[in-house]
Amino acid sequence: QVQLVESGGGSVQAGGSLRLSCGASGGALANYVLGWFRQAPGKEREFVAAILYGATSTAYADSVKGRFTISRNAAWNTVSLQMNSLKPEDPAVYYCAAKFRSTSNYAYWGQGTQVTVSS
Repeated sequence: QVQLVESGGGSVQAGGSLRLSCGASGGALANYVLGWFRQAPGKEREFVAAILYGATSTAYADSVKGRFTISRNAAWNTVSLQMNSLKPEDPAVYYCAAKFRSTSNYAYWGQGTQVTVSS
């Protein structure tokens, strides 16, 4: 059972930066894909970014490419999301999630952290 705990959310002005972190525990984490999703009020949850086991590959939603960077530490137990050039459309609750290797669905989710962007 993988446990995920996010931190680092907050409020920032448009154009500013925030760094989200997700502490992971409870599994052979090097075998998991770790991802970030977000959900804004009245909208469906959407994919933001993911980093594969082995950290050999990353993926990003088109809306955040070039602005957000996902990374994980060498111990495989922390995944971070560096968010730069934040826009008014970025505010949401951001969730960390994990899935085992090539399985389809993210089975493990954190509780979420709020990101607010003021113009």
